[in-house]
Amino acid sequence: MPNVLVTGGSGFIGSHTILQLLAAGHEVRTTVRNLARENEVRALLKEGGAEPGARLTFAAADLEKDDGWDAAVAGCEFVQHIASPFPAGVPTDENDLIRPAREGALRVLRAAKNAGVKRVVLTSSFAAVGYGQPSQDEPFDETNWTNADGEGVSPYVKSKTLAERAAWDFVAKEGGPELSVVNPVGVFGPVLGRDYSTSILLVQRLMDGAMPGLPQMMFGVVDVRDVADLHLRAMTHPAAKRERFLAVSGDFMSIAEIAEALRGRMGEAARRVPTRVFPNWLVKLGSMRDPAVKQIIPELGKTRNATNEKARRLLGWSPRSREDALVATAESLVRLKLLKAA
Repeated sequence: MPNVLVTGGSGFIGSHTILQLLAAGHEVRTTVRNLARENEVRALLKEGGAEPGARLTFAAADLEKDDGWDAAVAGCEFVQHIASPFPAGVPTDENDLIRPAREGALRVLRAAKNAGVKRVVLTSSFAAVGYGQPSQDEPFDETNWTNADGEGVSPYVKSKTLAERAAWDFVAKEGGPELSVVNPVGVFGPVLGRDYSTSILLVQRLMDGAMPGLPQMMFGVVDVRDVADLHLRAMTHPAAKRERFLAVSGDFMSIAEIAEALRGRMGEAARRVPTRVFPNWLVKLGSMRDPAVKQIIPELGKTRNATNEKARRLLGWSPRSREDALVATAESLVRLKLLKAA
């Protein structure tokens, strides 16, 4: 029987976590909303260097439905709950994000408790840590929480915050299973196919020259392989029980610094990466015509940072550099021909 369930195995973090679980010798079951996606997931894993055969099985389950979760969790010792909606655009109704994130987490925890699962690792986000509150000079850490009702809090940020809060409330009330939470910043690194995280779109747009200039914004950077590694450590390490862990490689980077790193390491492939930094007033002017630009306005000029000290100290986690994560992203986009042709 599989001893680890991974929800959302077709996703960017989910597929890399499956790769590392298999490499560590685990038997894995993963959930997809439609079993027709099995071949797609296996193709992603093959791109990542694994052909697991019968060591990987599939179960159909949807975050918005009760059906399938008990069967998916049955027999598993651990659960990696990674599945969560993360759209590129802004939903018309914020509940379209909040409901599946929060209710989905509770469905998974409830099924895990009923099945006697030892520990659930929940993939949350820095979105649940550092938003909806004034800027601060010191880095955010795991004691910080986003104010879901704060100014400029997006539906995605609100969904991650409320989902994580609901998970902690559940285990506090129900007494189990054990819970550990991983809170990644922007997740970059090698893509395995066309289904990747929204954060990858930043590198793709920069490399494609799709951004005429660079808005003055800050991003945390972490490699997806290191996020997966932290998930495995949080799953089995005794010190991870009832703890949150920020997954961040180092200090946050401006988009201008991200662009500079790509130009410096990718050579001719990065020839279309822009160099001009837009003043905030110009970005705000552009937002009047482009809803996609409008959603970044609250983040213009804000300084944020976060620390990975806790994950390093308690779990021995040691991530790659920010630049290596960004370059690995660009190299994989080039290799898989996911950039615009010259």
